[in-house]
Amino acid sequence: MFDYNSFTNAVINANKELYGYINTHMTQADLEESSLIGYGGDKTLNIDIIAENIFIKYLSSFGDIYSEEAGNVSNNSNIKIIIDPLDGSHNFASGLEYYGTSVAVKQDDEYIAGYVCNLCTAVLIYRENEDINKINILTEQFLSSYENSNPNISIFERAYAYPKVTQKLKENSIKYRSPGAAALSLVNARNYKFVLFAGKLREFDIAASLYINKDLEVFKNDEFLIISKNYSNLVLIKEIIKVF
Repeated sequence: MFDYNSFTNAVINANKELYGYINTHMTQADLEESSLIGYGGDKTLNIDIIAENIFIKYLSSFGDIYSEEAGNVSNNSNIKIIIDPLDGSHNFASGLEYYGTSVAVKQDDEYIAGYVCNLCTAVLIYRENEDINKINILTEQFLSSYENSNPNISIFERAYAYPKVTQKLKENSIKYRSPGAAALSLVNARNYKFVLFAGKLREFDIAASLYINKDLEVFKNDEFLIISKNYSNLVLIKEIIKVF
């Protein structure tokens, strides 16, 4: 049996160490590009590698690691841990306070847990089986969960690359933001009309948030992912994107 409690504590401790490093030990060199190209295809910053090493240290004893930077660290277990050690790293490097981490767990090819942490607020949202929890990683106090019952904005990640879609959203008077950290945006879908994620859909970006929001309305194809708690909003956005 997978040890949820021990794994959750390890995720909290990994995020706590990374939070501490960012806020007390950061140097200019951490923001420079490394000589590596991440497994996900993006240029890798030194801070990406530091973050990844922290998560590998805490999580590798639970199963095989599959990370955005290193790819498959091992391949010996029926437990697969998918991590994005710094979601929104370009936001981070630019001082835009919207970045975090993402961890998903697969057992025998079935997702069994998801964790997304906002490193700016020190808040971790996670789901184990049917329970969704929110905790402050610094105090380890559980937080009350609230849901915006009547949201008036949406999220469109990577909107800059889809001008025709943005025009259609404007024609339909849909207000949206494009903050630039996929996992953080997707995990908070309950508080928006919808979250639309466009472009290459990588497991690192979406796995944890999809598991956490598995009770919501979801549409996914090769280029678009939509999450909404309202089916009519999901249908509307599907109609907008299907012509492109």
